[in-house]
Amino acid sequence: MENKVNPKEIIFLFLKLGIIGFGGPAAHIAMMQNEVVVKRKWMSEQHFLDLLGATNLIPGPNSTEMAIHIGYDKAGWKGLLAAGLCFIVPAVLITGVFAFLYHQYGQLPQVQPFIYGIKPAIIAVIIGAVYPLAKKSIKSVFLGLVGITVLVASLSGISEIYLLFGAGLMAIAVFSFQNRSNGTLQSFIPFLFLKAGNHNFLSETNVNLFWIFLKIGSILYGSGYVLFAFLDTELVATGLLTRQQLMDAIAVGQFTPGPVFSSVTFIGYQINGLSGAILSTIAIFLPSFIFVALLKPLMKRIRRYKSLSAFLDAVNVASVAIIVAICFTMGKETITEWRTIIIALASAFVVFKYQKINSAFIVLGGALLGYILNTI
Repeated sequence: MENKVNPKEIIFLFLKLGIIGFGGPAAHIAMMQNEVVVKRKWMSEQHFLDLLGATNLIPGPNSTEMAIHIGYDKAGWKGLLAAGLCFIVPAVLITGVFAFLYHQYGQLPQVQPFIYGIKPAIIAVIIGAVYPLAKKSIKSVFLGLVGITVLVASLSGISEIYLLFGAGLMAIAVFSFQNRSNGTLQSFIPFLFLKAGNHNFLSETNVNLFWIFLKIGSILYGSGYVLFAFLDTELVATGLLTRQQLMDAIAVGQFTPGPVFSSVTFIGYQINGLSGAILSTIAIFLPSFIFVALLKPLMKRIRRYKSLSAFLDAVNVASVAIIVAICFTMGKETITEWRTIIIALASAFVVFKYQKINSAFIVLGGALLGYILNTI
């Protein structure tokens, strides 16, 4: 019998993560692992890995869907809504304030000294979470080879959706070959993806924005950063948004906490004010709630079939390898001189020496250290 969690605890946790969750999807997932597996012991490392693997198989913002998965798993429908909304809303509100100020004054505040220290600290947080996940996910030599292959391929720039499904299908092929004599092959069925007042809200511009962002939320795989390539095609190329506005939206997504997809709130506001911001935000996140609700009942069935369980194990390893690749790329871009090296090493020491410390303090400590070192 699974231990259920009071929805109030879900609300408290994901509101906190929504407020202090800097650094993008890999960092958010690292923080969730620390809170849910290490500190609260709501689930095992293996179960967390299964949810992470499932999250990577569906379109949409990974860390938001991971939050929704955890909420649904621990508190049913109430948890699904509480976790998703509490993780999203703080980021959307903070982004909305920046969108308003930007619309009024045409520029963003100077936050670079703090971001400078946050990034190396976040890398340490990610490494701290990935290490136990990697140990748990590599159950055999084959899975170890899958992880190394995916890591190298990810660093080479191959799309993560190809890597995830490729790893899973290879695992099914190997399982089928090993068990060909006893007829235990089960068929793999791919997931089916569904596409499923105020007259200002129903304006032509808003309706257009809603469909653009609903489409992107329904088909976009990978991290939030992939979002900006879609936005360039859908909005900049069609003249709805300038490239400078898109670049500023990316900046807002980088230095505000919570999901990177909250940049859409900023974009919607620039195009059509408050109503544009609200509808764009609803449209981009709505598919995530639907996909998780549809996928969750399938998870236990997948584990019952050995071939599909092998598929999920390989996807789990691939997911961890992709996070390692993201971490490596972030490190190469971020840890470039003595200040960032000091911040990264100090953060890593705290992460591994004091495992129960809240990752928020590590991130905030990195920001403060970055500010201090920049004034020297």
